Amino acid sequence: MRIVRLAVMAAVVVAIGGAAYHYRDEVADKLGLGASASAAEKAAGSPAATAQPQGRRGRLNPGGAVPVVITTVTKKSLPIIVEAVGTVQAIASIQIKARIDSQIMKVAVQEGALVKEGDLLFELDSRTLKAQLGQIEAQIRKDEAQLEQAKRDTARAGDLLTKGAGTVVQRDTNFTAQKAAEAQLQADEAMRQNILTQISYTEIRAPVSGRIGSISSKAGTVVRVSDNSASSALATLNQIDPIYVSFAVPQVYLPDIRAAMAKGDVKVNAIIDDDHKQPGAIAFLENTVDPNTGTVTAKARIANASEGLWPGQFVKAEIILGVEPDAIAVPAATVQLGPQGPYLFVVKDGIAELRPVVVKRTQNGEAVIGKGLESGEQVVVDGQLRLVNGANVTVRPAPSGPAAPAPPRG
Repeated sequence: MRIVRLAVMAAVVVAIGGAAYHYRDEVADKLGLGASASAAEKAAGSPAATAQPQGRRGRLNPGGAVPVVITTVTKKSLPIIVEAVGTVQAIASIQIKARIDSQIMKVAVQEGALVKEGDLLFELDSRTLKAQLGQIEAQIRKDEAQLEQAKRDTARAGDLLTKGAGTVVQRDTNFTAQKAAEAQLQADEAMRQNILTQISYTEIRAPVSGRIGSISSKAGTVVRVSDNSASSALATLNQIDPIYVSFAVPQVYLPDIRAAMAKGDVKVNAIIDDDHKQPGAIAFLENTVDPNTGTVTAKARIANASEGLWPGQFVKAEIILGVEPDAIAVPAATVQLGPQGPYLFVVKDGIAELRPVVVKRTQNGEAVIGKGLESGEQVVVDGQLRLVNGANVTVRPAPSGPAAPAPPRG
């Protein structure tokens, strides 16, 4: 008897389930569940629906029309911007070293000081060189006196020869002595110039304007030219105004960058933070593409009087290649990413249409659409995570106040 009862109950359940499936559309309409299950099945099987993530298929707003925020697409002028991460580099980074063996007598600059070209940085012991200078100057005076005497002897020998009281040999000997005295004077003057040059090395001055770094050697330190150790540099001077920002861009942008450089300066903004940008222009483009990364290195020359950029700092760089006059752009959060690529939702007559698009670039929170969207169409900017292709939507006003963080894509 128990087996018979179970069989009867199973038959009743099957009958009820079949009736519910047969009349599912009428039941859904009476209960206000929106689109029918058959419509959902048809939508799920459409090619557009397959562009959505798996978790969003087959849910054709079971709770009714989905409230969304929309915006109308319009054409506008947008700068063509390529973004990159740059490294700040000093235009010149010079290690200050001694050019003669000596002793530091005075340090004339503070660590970290801003110096101008020609400012005195270090003073070395010059007493020995100055003594040698005095010695050679005395020798030069002696040479000058000997040269004067040789000239007189030569003139006298020539005069005697014309009167028949001298000989040709005597005249030639005196003339040779004069030339030797002239050569000796020239040699001693060259020695004097050499000593003066070495004395100039005892005053180490800034070769460029910039910011001095740590000073490793203080007054009293003996410095030697042959010292190649890490501490042999007295200090390092960085030229920071102007300054370089070095960055790498994908090779696909190389033709555009070169074309823009052929027309004139290519503007580059070094972005320190949201409120501070420092403008400049591309000064250098590497002559080869890195085969390991597929990028090309460029350097922008940036004015840096305020010292907002510091060597070694990482900054965001904006390369402005021109202006696109009729660009179609939507908020970046509007574009979703599916298995078939990027897409968004276009609203027509209260129905959401899933539209695959081609994104040319994303800049300043906007996605520039290259294909798949026309000016005047309305796109969903908020609420798209609840949508499927063909869903009914109701338009609600955009929320006031600060914008909420963009939801994760996909």
